[in-house]
Amino acid sequence: MNFNELDLSQELLRAVDELGFTEMTEIQQQSIPILLKGTDVVGRSNTGTGKTAAFGIPAVESITPNDKGKAVVLILCPTRELAMQAAEEIRKFSKYKEGVKVSAVYGGASIEKQIHELKRGANIIIGTPGRVMDHIRRHTLRPETLRTIILDEADEMLNMGFREDIETILSDVPENRQTVLFSATMPPEIMAITEKYQHEPVQVKIKSSQRTVELIEQFYFEVAMGRKTDALRLLLAAYAPSSAMVFCNTKAMVDQLTEELVKHGFRAAGLHGDMKQMQRTQVMNSFKNKTAEILVATDVAARGIDVSGVDAVFNYDLPQDNEYYIHRIGRTGRAGRTGTAYTLISGRRQLFDLRAIEKYIHAEIREMPLPDKSDIVAMKKESLLKEVAELEAGHNGYDILDRLAAMGIDYREASARLLTRQLNAETAALPDFENARPLRKGKKGGAKTVRVDISIGRSKRIAPNFILGALVDATGMSGKDFGKIDIYDDHTTVEVPEAEYEYIIDSTNPMKINGHQVEVKLFKGKPQTGFSGRKRPDNKPSFDRKKRAYSGRKKSELFSDYIPDRKKRTKKRH
Repeated sequence: MNFNELDLSQELLRAVDELGFTEMTEIQQQSIPILLKGTDVVGRSNTGTGKTAAFGIPAVESITPNDKGKAVVLILCPTRELAMQAAEEIRKFSKYKEGVKVSAVYGGASIEKQIHELKRGANIIIGTPGRVMDHIRRHTLRPETLRTIILDEADEMLNMGFREDIETILSDVPENRQTVLFSATMPPEIMAITEKYQHEPVQVKIKSSQRTVELIEQFYFEVAMGRKTDALRLLLAAYAPSSAMVFCNTKAMVDQLTEELVKHGFRAAGLHGDMKQMQRTQVMNSFKNKTAEILVATDVAARGIDVSGVDAVFNYDLPQDNEYYIHRIGRTGRAGRTGTAYTLISGRRQLFDLRAIEKYIHAEIREMPLPDKSDIVAMKKESLLKEVAELEAGHNGYDILDRLAAMGIDYREASARLLTRQLNAETAALPDFENARPLRKGKKGGAKTVRVDISIGRSKRIAPNFILGALVDATGMSGKDFGKIDIYDDHTTVEVPEAEYEYIIDSTNPMKINGHQVEVKLFKGKPQTGFSGRKRPDNKPSFDRKKRAYSGRKKSELFSDYIPDRKKRTKKRH
């Protein structure tokens, strides 16, 4: 369905056409006709499906000449960035419609400027709950004039602790209002707000997560512990995206990774919640105008970013929530465009978490090997070849070539020197990187190993099969992934793949073996050696070749540790 099939004013259709919008997305097609009638709506839709236009276009269309000088539409957003982005988009929709004034109100910015805008008669207000509450208390925003309330990203606002503010605002607005709610998920708290503050709402639900991810190619790379930054540098050099977003789970990691990328020549900028509003605005502007090619951000910052033309998304850290994965990769597959998402994982635990995401989104995330330096050099050569081939012909350099020829350097040698210098400049800083072994290959696959220590031993009548069975059950790994098991009197050591020891320790604490609670940790001691140089547990009897007997212990004691007590059986003599 096209926008020109809707009953919209010519001014609004002109603005929509100028923005390049023709066919509506599913959420727009289902929501806009209902919202134009003034009906309450509950919309379930993810970021990247065009829902800002779904509620923004009806909001602009609802403004009449009688609404001059008063606030009639209030849109609540969870973050400053999302409020700014929504305001910017709605201003574009209202470009040719007279009497529409849009104002964004949010924390971290001058409240005096916002008060000035509100007093000048803004009639569509977009803001964060805290700052909206502040304006209501100051009487610079009068809720009694509002007739439409829109809650955007309602689930995220509740996650951020805004429920009390939202309910206070809704309680102050006249009951005969239109209440619209958009949310990616529908937890009980959302349903409670719907039941209390909406009047016979129409449910609009689309399979937005599947629609979003279908357009995005998704890949993952197995990376050795501690080498993710090097791997990211290789990928950025290999694919050379003109615009990319990299997601981290912590603010500290955003700062650290941004600094590392800038140090190695990438035009990167970081974005997270601890930055001042002026800094955040500068970062976003630099990313939009391509001054910064790479934006490193946290999930909270990502919810407020709507930038067109992002070539690729990189998950440096796996998201802490499956829904965030959809929000992240949706940055590159927006409004029907295709995109690419890459995820870096280390260790078996992260592989399992990635498989859980794959099931959640109903889409395949394919494994790819990391490119090596030779691959990247070959790519750069092809890029240089294309660049030179597309250059316009010119004659200014011929005299330089003639002078070089007089010095014994022909044009081929001169060109080779220049191209080699450029190629070296682009590839010299690439890290040396050895691809991680596939996680499915355990100790027997040739992986480097370490030993873990388990706090149970022979004194608790433990056998190797008890240890191995418990490890396999707790980790989901194959028995072939584990190596030599040495049982001592009060503890046991097990050989495990080095790349997976952290996952094994995490998965086995707490764990019970044969009914006993045990602790698993990295073994830091030195293995003892005995007969034939093999590892020998402490307090294990040693063989004395001269006496041809075990020294230090009686024969009856030697087998008491290994043979469980059994009731004596007497045979009847016939």
